[in-house]
Amino acid sequence: MKSTPTYFSFTIFRLLAVCTLLFLIGCKNESNENAPWEDLFDGKTLSGWEQKGGQAIYEVKDGAIVGRTVSNTPNSFLVTTKRYSDFILEVDVKVHPSMNSGIQIRSNSFEHYQKGRVHGYQVEIDPSDRAWSGGIYDEGRRGWLYDLSSNPDARGAFRPNDWNHYRIEVIGDTLKTWVNEKSTAYLVDDKTRSGFIGLQVHSIGDDEEPGKKVIWKNLKIRTKNLDQHLKESTLEPRFTKNRLTPKEKMDGWKMLWDGSSTAGWRGARLDGFPEKGWMIEQGVLTVLPSGGGESQGGGDIVTEELYGDFELKVDFRITQGANSGIKYYVDTELNKGDGSAIGLEYQILDDAVHPDARLGRMEGIRTMASLYDLIRADPDKPVNPIGQWNSAYIVSKNNHVEHWINGVKVLEYERGSAKFRKLVAESKYAKWGDFGELEQGRILLQDHGDQVSFKNIKIRPLEKTK
Repeated sequence: MKSTPTYFSFTIFRLLAVCTLLFLIGCKNESNENAPWEDLFDGKTLSGWEQKGGQAIYEVKDGAIVGRTVSNTPNSFLVTTKRYSDFILEVDVKVHPSMNSGIQIRSNSFEHYQKGRVHGYQVEIDPSDRAWSGGIYDEGRRGWLYDLSSNPDARGAFRPNDWNHYRIEVIGDTLKTWVNEKSTAYLVDDKTRSGFIGLQVHSIGDDEEPGKKVIWKNLKIRTKNLDQHLKESTLEPRFTKNRLTPKEKMDGWKMLWDGSSTAGWRGARLDGFPEKGWMIEQGVLTVLPSGGGESQGGGDIVTEELYGDFELKVDFRITQGANSGIKYYVDTELNKGDGSAIGLEYQILDDAVHPDARLGRMEGIRTMASLYDLIRADPDKPVNPIGQWNSAYIVSKNNHVEHWINGVKVLEYERGSAKFRKLVAESKYAKWGDFGELEQGRILLQDHGDQVSFKNIKIRPLEKTK
């Protein structure tokens, strides 16, 4: 009988412990659901920020960050030392009515990219009569992605000579902006998934008065449980996948693949598009795996049109150990036997795994972005990890050719030069007369038996200069 109070007390203790645990779990879940805003600026110092780009002046005054213009210096950026991927950002901004500025999101600065130039998404601050505040610009890369030229309602959101409240939601490939609670942009673009946040002070010329101010305050960010805090946009989304940017349209680019059909393409040895071996899904064109052999699946595909001088852009994504290529100046009448159609090749390869990276008469001439079997790409080239997208750029004008990857030039050469012909004579292409010197040819995407995907295939035909 004496043990009963002890047993009773122990039972009560266990019940209290369970209740306390459930209470704490409930509090934790509620805390997660209502994750607090994080201050990006402490109101007193620039701790957690660093300057990149130009020499504009940034200082703290009256609980705000003040940026002031300086003559003859590039665009300046005060950026977070921390990188962000998905987030909701809010900030108040006030700007001199004659200035242009912006808020960088998912932006980066790499030494290999234009010597550290800041590049990435910028949410516009535009007090001018153009009034594109809240639009989305791709700083240092593609230019305007979402302007406000066709949205007069959004153009009226910004208040010149006053404080303006910006809200920016960045989730996955979706970017939305609001200015003073008015929806201003709704962009779907997957170019960059993480980077810093930055405050821009735009460059000015000698004819402009220095010392004009941009002021930011109440900078806060939310990075957890974002789905519970998203805001409805009143705008229709604008997609960039397999579409031209406004600047590209102006500059004469055209889509080489429409993102949904086989129009404009055929098999290198067929009258139509291959019935197997290639897949189109969600705006991505993929050559399917078939064992690693050349043209053993669906075979290479080529453009129906011929191209002379040109600029070409292609986004591609490889799988582990994959081999493929982008060929140009292709003559499908050559090589009627086994293997691929013949042309100059921008190599696509998993350098770390595929044995081709260590083959050839010279080291590295079959590695990623190289002119296959002829010229090695710069070994310090910036290549994204397996499964991520890379961007190839090839330009050929007046026989001068360049290969670029992810915004960095990795090789150049002169078609038809003595040096070029010597390289050809020493290569596997020696048996093809005048290899690589056609005036016009087709663009080719190679089936080398490995899974490789393509999108955003764009070309700009160029006029040959006499």
